[in-house]
Amino acid sequence: MADLENIIYDDAERIALLEIRAAELERRLLAVTHPDSPHAWANVGIPPEDDADQDAPGQAPDDDAASPAARRAEALLNRGRPRARRPWWRSLRRLPGYWKLAAAGAAAALLAGVAAALAAGGGPGASWPASVATVQGEIKPACANPDVAAEPGGFDFACAPGSQQVLWVFALLTSGGNPGFVDQSTGRRGLEPVQPAQGGDIAWSLNLHHPYDPASAVDSLMVAARAVNNIVFGATLTSSTGGPLVEPGLESTAANCLRYTGSARLVTRPGYPPRCASPVSGPSGQAALVSDVFRQWTGGTPSRTAAEAGVLFVNAGDPGNPQVQAILASLPAAGG
Repeated sequence: MADLENIIYDDAERIALLEIRAAELERRLLAVTHPDSPHAWANVGIPPEDDADQDAPGQAPDDDAASPAARRAEALLNRGRPRARRPWWRSLRRLPGYWKLAAAGAAAALLAGVAAALAAGGGPGASWPASVATVQGEIKPACANPDVAAEPGGFDFACAPGSQQVLWVFALLTSGGNPGFVDQSTGRRGLEPVQPAQGGDIAWSLNLHHPYDPASAVDSLMVAARAVNNIVFGATLTSSTGGPLVEPGLESTAANCLRYTGSARLVTRPGYPPRCASPVSGPSGQAALVSDVFRQWTGGTPSRTAAEAGVLFVNAGDPGNPQVQAILASLPAAGG
């Protein structure tokens, strides 16, 4: 026990001696670097042998400040020296930097949003060619003719409010929306892809009040509407023997109805072409129907072009769609 007490005493003495030397060294340094600053002397330890006569310059001795070395050592070990507070006004210097960083971040986010919007929208101010608005205005008087509906069922896909864009989409793909368009390879004229003689045959069923004129936008659109409706719903004609001749349409097969409507069920009536029991629904069903119509309407057009007709139809309200923009870039010249 005696040896242990001697060791503890010796250790405590060495620690006290080190603290006294450290405090004295700090006092000497502050006496040189901050001789007149009372704040700098607030946290300086005072060696026991100098408690009564070594104070900060310009300060009177304080009996309470002179405490045993062990008490000072305990306070320093348990709590450390109190940190000097940074003046509040110095923190204001950092604010401009913070605002610059915040502004840079906001600008980057805004630019990223604009870039994403432009990528999704196909570019600023994307719109259909001017010919589309012209043809849309010509569709109204053309569809006023009640004979454009398929006979005898009276179904009308080409002029229905939710699907009549099929007319200007087809006109855009085949002639650039120009009723004076002339296909130099076939001689076809007008908006619809039929020969003038074929258009004249269809025009008889439309009760036109003048000979069919393929260069007339209204005449051309009426012929196109009747042709589209017959392709979709079929028609009942009179055979050479005087009896009914039922010609089926695209909706006359269960397989097509499954693609267009999601249901293979058909409605059948004697003397009428079969048709889908459910309405065409969803973008995929609409695109499939329009593509099939265009393939028949143009007499075996390539499947890629037929698919483009479906894309334009379902995106009639979104000319900025990237697929639409790619198609528009490859359209035939409106002049022929």
